[in-house]
Formats: sequence, C-alpha cells, structure tokens
Amino acid sequence: MRKNLDMAAMALIVATLVMTVIVYLVSTDYFTLVYAREDGVVEYGTAIFLLVSSAILLWNAKGLAGKGRGGAAALVCFYALMFFLAAGEEVSWGQRIFGWESTEFFMENNKQYETNFHNLMVGDFHLAKTLFGSVLTTVILLYLVVLPLLYPKGGWVARMADRFALPVPWLKHAAIALVASVIIAVIDVNRKWEVYELIFSLLTVSIFLLPQNRDKAS
Repeated sequence: MRKNLDMAAMALIVATLVMTVIVYLVSTDYFTLVYAREDGVVEYGTAIFLLVSSAILLWNAKGLAGKGRGGAAALVCFYALMFFLAAGEEVSWGQRIFGWESTEFFMENNKQYETNFHNLMVGDFHLAKTLFGSVLTTVILLYLVVLPLLYPKGGWVARMADRFALPVPWLKHAAIALVASVIIAVIDVNRKWEVYELIFSLLTVSIFLLPQNRDKAS
C-alpha cells in the first residue's frame, strides 16, 4: 500500500511541475490570477498534502510505539504536530472557508489581516520573509538535498537521523527538489512560491511513506 501511495505522490509531483511550466508559458496572468491564486487549487493542495504528511507521521509513530520505541514515537508525533500546524497556517485555519473575522490582535499585527502567524509583523520585522523565508528554505534544502547524500555514508549524520527518527529522503527526492528549485528560479511570475510549497508538501508525503531509514523512522 505504501509503495502505491508513494508512486501516486511522485506522479503528482511530475504532473505539477509540467503543469506549472505549461501554464507559465501560456499565460502569466492565468498563473497568478487562477492557477496559483489565493484560495486556489495550489494553495489548498498544499494544505491537504501537509495534512496527509502529518497523518503519515502519526501512522509511523504508531509503528514505532509498537516496536517499543516510545521516545522515537513521541518525536515523530511532534513532527506530525508541526505539519498539522503548517497545514492550518496555509489556509489561515479555515478563516476564509468559514468566513469568520480576525481578532483585534491579528487585525493590528498581521500583514494580511488574517488569523495566521507566518504573516505577523513586529514593526518592520516580517516573520514570513525573515524566518519562514530564507532560513526555512535553507533548512528544507539541506534536508532534501544534503541529507540523502550523507546518510548512506553512515557516521554521525546517520546516527543522529536514526536517533531522532527523522525520515531520510532518497536521491530521487533530492533530484526533484533541485529540478523544482531551478524551475521556480527561472520562471518570473507572482505567486510562484505557492507552487514550490505544493511540491514540498508532496515530497514529504513520499518521503514519510518510504524513507531511506524506514526501519528506524516508522
């Protein structure tokens, strides 16, 4: 079952990258106003697959607990919580879906006046751009590109990944991450980063289903 789900996730990644290039070449306006628009298929797709990633991590945690690895299971539950929170943040916790108003705090401190934390402003400090931008992007690329290269060599990197039950990507995930990064860098259109987030959410689904260290992380 995991293998079939992984194949489906990989197929969706390829389809998304191809569609992104096609839409960009056909119409940049359509890309911005329809394809990757706020509350569009790309944004909601990201939230859905982040939520799926969270569910898979909980599934993995259950397996670890069944093996008597309670500490590792607790860590994986924490990872699952992070992805659940990311899914909620992506759609402002359903604010625009259900139509409820932001509280006074978010109206005063959120760049988009929405109920989420990644768009908070503290003076001139924009949380999304400063923390969720360059810092998080660097961490994600290290995880997707560097870790799958270092893990097979063993050593302290592999030991730490296994100790913390961190699902390790395969080289196919590193390759896709690099291809997606090049595509996003080349295309010049608003809201292209929404597609980047969708690719990441699909990659994590694939990685968490069948990581390199499946015997240690699930």
